[in-house]
Formats: sequence, C-alpha cells, structure tokens
Amino acid sequence: MLNIRNLKCAYRTKGSTNKVFDGVNIQLSRGLNVILGPNGAGKSTLLKVIFGLLKHEGEVYYGDLNLSQMRIEDKTDFMAYLPQMDVEISTLTVLEMVLLGLLPELGSKITDEDLRVTMKTLESLNIEALASRNFGELSGGPKKLVFIAQTLVRKPELILLDEPVNSLDLQKQLELCHLLKNIVREQGVDIVMVLHDINLAARYGDYIVVMDACGRCYDSGSAQEVISSKMLKDVYGVQADVNMDEKGVVMIAPIRSIRSC
Repeated sequence: MLNIRNLKCAYRTKGSTNKVFDGVNIQLSRGLNVILGPNGAGKSTLLKVIFGLLKHEGEVYYGDLNLSQMRIEDKTDFMAYLPQMDVEISTLTVLEMVLLGLLPELGSKITDEDLRVTMKTLESLNIEALASRNFGELSGGPKKLVFIAQTLVRKPELILLDEPVNSLDLQKQLELCHLLKNIVREQGVDIVMVLHDINLAARYGDYIVVMDACGRCYDSGSAQEVISSKMLKDVYGVQADVNMDEKGVVMIAPIRSIRSC
C-alpha cells in the first residue's frame, strides 16, 4: 500500500539541523495501520511527510503513485489528513463544520444528499444530537469527533490520523477504533494512524509499525509479531507482561520503567 523508500527529513531550528529520519525504509499494508513509538520518534512527522507538508529526500509511494512528486492539491482528491489540532472559537454549527469536509464537492447550494451523507456520518460517531450545537461551545472530546466526521464525510481512499483518540474517554476511544475498523472492511479505505495506546493498537491494528527514539523502524508486522516484552523494553524502556486473551488479542500489562528498577 504505502512504500516509503530511503526517507531523510530534518528540522532546522536556530541555525542547527535536527535529523528526524536518515534513510528510513517503511512498508505499510492495506487496511488499518498503526504507528507506535515513544515521544520524539517522528510519528507525527511521518504523517506530515506522507501528506507532503514537510520537505524530504527519498520517495513515498501509494500503490503506483509517487506522492513525493504530487502537489497537495492533487493528493486531497483521494486522501485526507487529520493532524493534532483544536479550534477554540467558531460561529459554525457542528453540521456546518462537517459539511465543510465536502468541499470542493459542494456546489453553490447544499443538496438533500449533502445533508443525508453528513448526518449519516454524524450518526456513525454517535454525535448526531450535536448537529445544531455551536462548535465552539463543545469540549475537547466532541470537537475531536467533529473533526473526524469532517474527514470521513469525504470518503477518501487513504486517511492519515494523528492520535485521533486523544481527549476521548475510554468508551469513545473504543467506539472510534471500532468504526475505523468497519470503514476499512466495508469501504476498502486504507488508514494510517498514530497511537500511544499499545493495547488499542494491538486490538484494532491490521499492521503495526514500531518507531524507536532515533526515528528508525524497529519492527513491523501484526500485533502478535511485533509486540513483545523485548520490544517494550528496547523501545519504551518499560518492563511489561505480554499475554493474549481467549480471542488471540495481544494484551500489555506495564509493570515499571526500567529506569526505576
């Protein structure tokens, strides 16, 4: 699906250059991909590179398409990117915010079909009751769900999500991950999302990429293949028990930081 070849990327701050990636190669799969790794591993940077927001060396392919040679305007025809963001003030209602996700498809007049698709998207996230609410009045969790609805309403082929469960309570985290899994299965959409919760990644991810603190790909594959006590110690500096439930889903029980041993 996504093939990242010899990726090099750096930030320039106050006259110095900080390398994030130095010749990284990453192969992602069809379906729901999860990027794991500690703070500073370059997870968010990787999504920005894929979408074309950061200058980089190397190539990023989506199937036969070389994304590195495409303009962002062309990429938005088939892919969507939701960064970590929040808008505190807005005079728009939730319905109007999600309708904006249909741009530029929206014509001069909003149609009944536009409204039907938008309301169906809100219902899938269990936030249809917020349709008439002012977006700026919502708390962080519902705002996050509105942004996700705005992304999903376009029905892109590829979706990039940066920590989409942040500020959501446990129930909404599970509901959102379940919804994304269903979208992958039913609509054939490919998703790449950054998560910090390893248990959520293990339960819902079809394919997992683990980045280490130096911006290198430590391992990739299924949850059963990549999530281990050794990986958690090497990458996160954490001692943990790794088991499986009756359905074969990997479960992680952190014990302590190895720095405190």
